[in-house]
Amino acid sequence: MNTKSVQELLQSFPLFKDLTDFEMEPILDIAKNRTYRSGTHIFMQGDPLTNVYFIHLGKVKIYKTDVHGKEQIVNVLQKGDMFPHQGFFRQDDCPAHAEVHEDAVLIYIPISSFENFLITHPETCVKLFRVLGDKIVDLQSRLEEKILLNTYDQIIMLLSRLAKSYGKELSDGQIRITTQFTNRELANMIGSSRETVSRTLTQLKKKNLISTTKDGYILVEPEALEDELF
Repeated sequence: MNTKSVQELLQSFPLFKDLTDFEMEPILDIAKNRTYRSGTHIFMQGDPLTNVYFIHLGKVKIYKTDVHGKEQIVNVLQKGDMFPHQGFFRQDDCPAHAEVHEDAVLIYIPISSFENFLITHPETCVKLFRVLGDKIVDLQSRLEEKILLNTYDQIIMLLSRLAKSYGKELSDGQIRITTQFTNRELANMIGSSRETVSRTLTQLKKKNLISTTKDGYILVEPEALEDELF
């Protein structure tokens, strides 16, 4: 991938969108790119934090494991996302695993070099703070769901969130979630069990709130799902 292509890709991210060619030069000097196959780990929980990654193509699953090996999916990131957000302005290890969920092309920049760039470009710092603020709001909303909602409602909220993040609207108004998730993965996103998710999805299908395609993609009725919560 040539320098011009890398610049075009990076400037598709809000963080770099308004930077001039001159301002982009130090970033392009340190930016690298790599293709990762599905199932590959980009880093493991506990590894030293070394790079910040920008997703050009594909999807990346961020998850944690406890001492018993139980998986908790934190997020599934896609084109236009950056990670890990915890890597900025602190000396720490990777707080989670990052596994390629679908073949991905990533641009990555060493964190130490990126921090030096941010120090000399305060306008980009402001953009980064906005990105981090959005992540905090998202995590706070998920925590509130966990505390205030029962499992049935949590699964509905999860499906609604996935439809917004990975959804494609069809001609009949339904939304197809364009990433396939197993019941185990859905359960791991909300700290539930595969059996509970399976039962709840069956209930939602009986109520015609969701359905599945022959090739395994979930179709949701967004308005009907929202009404089910009230």
